[in-house]
This record gives sequence, C-alpha cells and structure tokens, in this order.
Amino acid sequence: MKATRWTGWATAALAAGTLAACRGAGPRDHPGAGASAAPSTIEIALVTKAMDSEFWLVLADGAKAAAAARPGVKLSIVAPDREINIDQQVTILEDQTRKGVKALVVSPAGSAQILSALEQAAQRGVPVILVDTDAPFDKKVTYIGTDNRRGGQLAAKGLAEAIGGGPAEVALIHGVPGNESQDERAQGFIDALAAEYPKLKLVARQPGNSERALGLTVMENILTAHPNIKGVFATNDQMALGAMEALEARGLRGKIRIIGFDATKEAVQATVDGRLAGSVAQNPFLMGQRGVEAALAALDGKPVEKRIDTGTELVTAANAAKYLK
Repeated sequence: MKATRWTGWATAALAAGTLAACRGAGPRDHPGAGASAAPSTIEIALVTKAMDSEFWLVLADGAKAAAAARPGVKLSIVAPDREINIDQQVTILEDQTRKGVKALVVSPAGSAQILSALEQAAQRGVPVILVDTDAPFDKKVTYIGTDNRRGGQLAAKGLAEAIGGGPAEVALIHGVPGNESQDERAQGFIDALAAEYPKLKLVARQPGNSERALGLTVMENILTAHPNIKGVFATNDQMALGAMEALEARGLRGKIRIIGFDATKEAVQATVDGRLAGSVAQNPFLMGQRGVEAALAALDGKPVEKRIDTGTELVTAANAAKYLK
C-alpha cells in the first residue's frame, strides 16, 4: 500500500478482501454455479484526533492490520487537521454517519463536545468504539486504551527519580483541556505528587494542545516565570520534544528533567541520548487493531468487553532498547 500524505481532512481507505479483482483471471477468480457469493463490503471509519504524529500513524497501522485480516472490510481513516480542531472532528463524524458506515472507531478530540455526533451514530444503529481517549457515552461498545491516570502516576514517579527526590519545583504541560485522556494523565500526575512526592512542588500548569511548536513556546514561558524549575511532565511526546528543544536552546540540556507520554521512537531515542528523562509507553498499534476487531465483533453480534486496557510502562534509558526495535 502506498504511503499516504495526510493533509486537510485526512482520509485513506483499505479494502481488504477485494484484491482478487486485481489479479490475473483464473479458475478461482470465477466461481461456478453453486459457489458462495463474495462477502458484502463492511465499511468502518477510524476517526482520530489528527494524523500529525507517529502515535496516530501507528494506531492507523493497527487498524489496517485488523481490516486486512477480514475479507470484505473497507477501512476509511479520517482526521481533523489538528487535535484542537474539535468542531472539525464533530463534522467528520456526522459526515461518516450520513455516508452510511457500518461502525465508527473514534478517538475523541473533545470528550464532551462530540457526544451529540456519537448519539446520531447510535440512533442509526452504528456501533461506536472508543480508542485512546474515553468519553462519557453510555452507548459505546467499549473503550480500548491506556489507563491514563495510572500513566500520569508513572510519570510522577519517573520525574521524582530523575530529579533525585529532593525539594524541587516542577511544571506540567498538558493537552487540549476537556480531552479525557490528557486530563486523566494530568490528574494522575497531580494526585501522585500530592500523595507520594510532596517535595515536588507544582508551580506551573499550561496547555500545549499536544503540539510540538506550542510545547516549545509554553516551555519558554514557564522558564521565564519560573527559572528554578527542575522537572517537567508533558502529557504527550510532541509537547515533551518541543519543551526539550526550548531547554537546549538555552543551554539547559540535562539540567531540567522532562518526562513525556507515548514513547514514540523519537522520544525513546532522546531518552537514550539523555535529552529526555523518559516517556510513558502506550500501545497505539494494539488500540487500532483491537478497535477494528471490536467493531467487527459488535457487527457480528458477539460480546465485547466494556473496557480493554492495552497496557502502559515507564520508559527510561534502562529499558528503552526494546522500544527502538
């Protein structure tokens, strides 16, 4: 399959099970009378928050793998230009429902804002599977993803160990407010500081909207207001890498420790190189794969667990090698 360039409302389609039409003609390409009819097409839409980072590309790869394993499945992958474009995602969801897709696999950009669009899908009998980010939508088939609050707690642990456990000022750079996965990571971090690491004082909390460039700008602002900080938790790797670049521009590499979230290959390599203190790993491939599998199970009338945890782990220089394979 050709690589896809994601621009605007990014879309791609994978029609699994339809490749035989492209092969040379032969006896098996023309079944005789009495042979089973070709399976009807099942169109599933994967709607992510964006397609501007390694995380979303890997999640899409997992969805493609699951679609390819089932004959007759057509997978459309659609996303807003940026994670902050919640209204755009709402429009995409409404469009996909009107288009007549059989199931939606969704990573909500705004957990509350998209509820009306999810309700429209449910009213038309379209199963809704949430991946990466949960939402308070009772009619969803399942949520598949990380225990994000636990991930935030792991980030606090990693930052405390990287700083050395002494009294220190720390900062939090988080994603778009109202996004449940980002909010849960931030809250898990805050709760862990209060309960387990009281010597770490949270002196700044600013949104970086999950964007690298904004993460850099926010880090510069935090450094100006709080020049004595010793650690930063960014609730995704794009913001962590932006913050890292801001520190390096000021000659502060290694002096202020940063923990990210996602364990993308670039972030893991930066951890190995000592530019980041670590990152909390997720499994986006499994999210995408299990998301499409859950959609197919729901369409087949099979039971699906209401919550599927795809696991998480704190990645540091000590265990980073396995994430670079």
